[in-house]
Amino acid sequence: MIELEGVPELIDPVMVAAFEGWNDAGDAASTAVAHLEREWKGEVFAALDAEDYYDFQVNRPTVFMDGGVRKVTWPTTRLSVVRVGGDKPRDLVLVRGIEPSMRWRSFCNELLGFAHELGVEMVVVLGALLGDTPHTRPVPISGTTSDPDLARRLDLEETKYEGPTGIVGILQEACTHAGVPAVSLWAAVPHYVSQPPNPKATLALLNRLEDLIDVRIPLGELPEDARAWQVGVDQLAAEDSEVSEYVQSLEEARDTAELPEASGEAIAREFERYLRRRDGASGPAPGGHATDGGEGPAPYRREGPGGRARPSRPPKPETETETESGGAERDGEEPSEE
Repeated sequence: MIELEGVPELIDPVMVAAFEGWNDAGDAASTAVAHLEREWKGEVFAALDAEDYYDFQVNRPTVFMDGGVRKVTWPTTRLSVVRVGGDKPRDLVLVRGIEPSMRWRSFCNELLGFAHELGVEMVVVLGALLGDTPHTRPVPISGTTSDPDLARRLDLEETKYEGPTGIVGILQEACTHAGVPAVSLWAAVPHYVSQPPNPKATLALLNRLEDLIDVRIPLGELPEDARAWQVGVDQLAAEDSEVSEYVQSLEEARDTAELPEASGEAIAREFERYLRRRDGASGPAPGGHATDGGEGPAPYRREGPGGRARPSRPPKPETETETESGGAERDGEEPSEE
């Protein structure tokens, strides 16, 4: 039985989740949720029991010193609540953890139990995959759902993916079977520069999330970090003629494929985001904990334990398997889902 005595009644709550591991190329998705926690000062109110879901030989606990006292942090999944301020405040339930090693159905059922108790209206799961996309172009973001009505209403793709899946796909299907609207947002990360962090992919996920749930997300230093990341990769790629030529071929393929939609919806969406940020700049900044009556942070009940890398050379032509998002899986690389 889930009891959430320390969490106040929430306003139009949306659950936003991301998991480190197979579904998190470049750590783009988990970093996005961590950014939301940091910017809105999320306070952890619950943590899943690590013993139930994790193999500690795969995801090992870490030891650290806290004021001279030796402590252990166990790998797990934690939940926090933040309130987004403004004219139309709403709450986000943030879920951040590691893809579980076992008992995936129980794991999803426990998260759905929290969603039910908190009155969550929609679940958005963030993911990132490796794809044949150039680092010099906007990061492709695909939004998928298993709900045909939701796909039409929110302009999303109805998922048709078949193949190996991760916890992102399993959680989305669990939500669908439980009658909870669920969406997955996927960022495509260049496979030739897959090392974390990837602030450009994180920024793209947050921009798409902002459009989806209609909130203004404070971006902090992310835009500058994304520009610096691209400049750094430009410099490193320029030092290797083979990589430079490969990037150019990806650019040409991308530009040719996307020429018909270079204007229209994408430009309109970007302009709407600009207007929303400009209009909100003079208003109250979103942030702070979820509150009970607006009188400071609400009490939370805690549960559980409280750069640049050189681009790899382009792969030699091998057999490719097309993924749902249009990328390709290559022999010897980690497969990407949806």
